[in-house]
Amino acid sequence: MTVSVHPTAILEPGAELAEGVQVGPFCTVGAQVRIGPRVRLVSHVVLEGATEIGADCVVGPFAMLGGSPQHLAHRGEPTRLVIGERNIIREHATMHTGTVGGGGVTRVGSDSLFMVGTHVAHDCRVGDGVAMANNAALGGHVQVGDHVFLGGLAGVHQHTRIGRQAFVGASAMVTKDVIPFGSVWGNHAHLEGLNLVGLKRRGFARETINDLRSAFRLLFAPEGTFQERLVDAARVFAGSPEVQEIVTFIRADASRPLCLPDTV
Repeated sequence: MTVSVHPTAILEPGAELAEGVQVGPFCTVGAQVRIGPRVRLVSHVVLEGATEIGADCVVGPFAMLGGSPQHLAHRGEPTRLVIGERNIIREHATMHTGTVGGGGVTRVGSDSLFMVGTHVAHDCRVGDGVAMANNAALGGHVQVGDHVFLGGLAGVHQHTRIGRQAFVGASAMVTKDVIPFGSVWGNHAHLEGLNLVGLKRRGFARETINDLRSAFRLLFAPEGTFQERLVDAARVFAGSPEVQEIVTFIRADASRPLCLPDTV
């Protein structure tokens, strides 16, 4: 498959385009950009900095990928943006390179959908199968697990973690860590329960879902301290990898507090 570059596109010397890449009208591709096989840049796309895009991605009009981080401490140091395969990145989406203080790399996984106007800030780590609805935005250093859904206009505070299979409601302002499989809503966001719809759609067994529901009730019950309930959950559900994932998530070192139900 040959590379197709529209006559109005600008490719700086040094840009690397793999087989089958299509560069549409009025796109700009910087000198340090590496584009994987069969990627399609629809039109007016700007790729800057040390940016890598994996195979079979589609990037919509006016998306801007690889721009310098919006961070006052950044002084033009060489940092990167690495994007996986088979992502759909729609109009006006933005993703920035990392900062030296944050490890130097912003990483986006594969098989994800970034809708219109979404933003992935410097040093974020975004997993696979993620969906960000229109104008959802991640602050710097945010970690998003696999198969997370963020509703339209949702905002995530810098250094926040969102666990695997979690759901973030539309317009939620997330300032605290969200447990794996959790569902959060509101401003500021609070934990509503489990992402049961997502669990069923992803084919989790009924027994697994029942364990998660029982563990959730135990963790956020009014009796005892939270640490006591955490120990109990780890013991009672020792045979459930999914519950242990939540326990490990809670026990891990974190920059932000944990998002809790309103009643806790």
